[in-house]
Amino acid sequence: MTTAVEMSAPATRPPQSAVRVVVVGAGFAGLAAVKALAGRHGQSSRVDVTLVDQHNYHVFTPFLYQVATALLEPTGAAHPVRPLIRGLRDVEFRLAQVSGFNFRLHRVESDHGSIDYDYLIVATGAVNDYFQNADIATKTFSLNQLDAAQELRNHILSCFEAAVWVTDSVERSRLLTFAVVGGGPTGVEFSAALSVLVHELVARDFAVISGAEPRVVLVEGSTALLTSFAPDLQDKAHRALRARGVQIESTALVAEVDKDGLVLKDGRRLASATVVWAAGVRANPLADCFPATGTRGRVMVGATLQVERHPEVFVVGDSAEIPGRSGALPMLAQVAIQSGRHAARSVLALSSGGTVSTFHYRDLGTMAVLGRGDAVAQIGRVHLTGLSGWLAWLAVHLARANSWQTKATVMFDWVSGLVFTDRPVRLITRPTVEPTSSETGARRPDTRAEPVRSVAFAKADLPSVNVANTHRWGRVAALAWWSQDYPGLRPKPTRQKGIAALRGRALRLRHVLTGDKSSAED
Repeated sequence: MTTAVEMSAPATRPPQSAVRVVVVGAGFAGLAAVKALAGRHGQSSRVDVTLVDQHNYHVFTPFLYQVATALLEPTGAAHPVRPLIRGLRDVEFRLAQVSGFNFRLHRVESDHGSIDYDYLIVATGAVNDYFQNADIATKTFSLNQLDAAQELRNHILSCFEAAVWVTDSVERSRLLTFAVVGGGPTGVEFSAALSVLVHELVARDFAVISGAEPRVVLVEGSTALLTSFAPDLQDKAHRALRARGVQIESTALVAEVDKDGLVLKDGRRLASATVVWAAGVRANPLADCFPATGTRGRVMVGATLQVERHPEVFVVGDSAEIPGRSGALPMLAQVAIQSGRHAARSVLALSSGGTVSTFHYRDLGTMAVLGRGDAVAQIGRVHLTGLSGWLAWLAVHLARANSWQTKATVMFDWVSGLVFTDRPVRLITRPTVEPTSSETGARRPDTRAEPVRSVAFAKADLPSVNVANTHRWGRVAALAWWSQDYPGLRPKPTRQKGIAALRGRALRLRHVLTGDKSSAED
């Protein structure tokens, strides 16, 4: 939740021996800014940099769809922040949830206290845009956070495991129908990878499921996919997805999402246990702390990326509505990286008594993967498809990776996937607590898990005796654990009779409900 912003004139601060720069956000823009600040040359004054983020890792968002489709380990899409900034001069990292800014006092407010700054670079990135629809926010899956990608992978695999037990054809079809809303690069890449995954699962692991049963449906509101690409590349993407078995619903707008699927505005219903929302993003809610916001909730900045009336504050990346030659620049990783570097150079110039320059974006092209060895790439007037497009995508994305460890992990997983044509990460790993929506902080409703939980719990799914207590799991879970046929843990035969036998049973039950394993086995 954001806090109110103080907008009065800057207060007089005592001179500092070092210039204090705070960078909020460890995404593409934030890391680019930190590295540019640390790599300064010929700087007369000392610059102390504090990088703040709510996670202790940097997420390479273009790889999240591969985590969700069991092609890549989570470590291939994320890397701890501290090793990334290790060795950078005068840079430290703080793990904190930023709640707002006090521009008058030059402070960043967080759940761990305030951080003072002389210059501030805000690079908080973007979140899913649900168009103020709470049902869509709570009843769909997303692909913009690491934990959300892992949750989606678990859900997809669990739907197949649940479908094995279901005999009703309607319910089985719902479990094996996967709806993706949004025909942009994220939706197209995920749909292509998901189609490969579900058909591989059927062919390799689920002989009782027919190859024709799983369906991947891509729902797009416009007439074409990849609307930011050239028409020939749009057609190529459309043909490639159709060849992979993806059902494309064009000019289809979503009116409602519930636990049984989604309803389109023309009245059609698509029964699906999995609805993935990839219909666009908006700026992080922290943008609401600023006086002026534009499209998609982005902060209005000038050509130098500074905030009006606050020249010491820069907003970069997806959080900023950056003016370009033909309107605001798109919310892309390259825009974030270049704007982060520009803001860092501007801070160094101002701290040395210089002036800032206008930001000029260099378009390096846009790309989308359509499957193994297949992609479309638009680099200026050059259009690449097939293997050449995929190699261009591979080179660009590996170059963007922030560590050699990440590059090596990704290359190994990709090569193994291409050579052995099998998904290396098909694990269903469940957290000890229910996941929450990363954007709203609200706990996801139980309806999201109903398709999987309709199957009887296996013994391994129940809590162990050490955690099966009334405070955490309730009496039902504790009794369910006690009733299982675990060797050595069932009540041993006793020769006691009458009152003594009743007291013994009561004692054992009390031990089970309180989770005391040692006493329960006595």
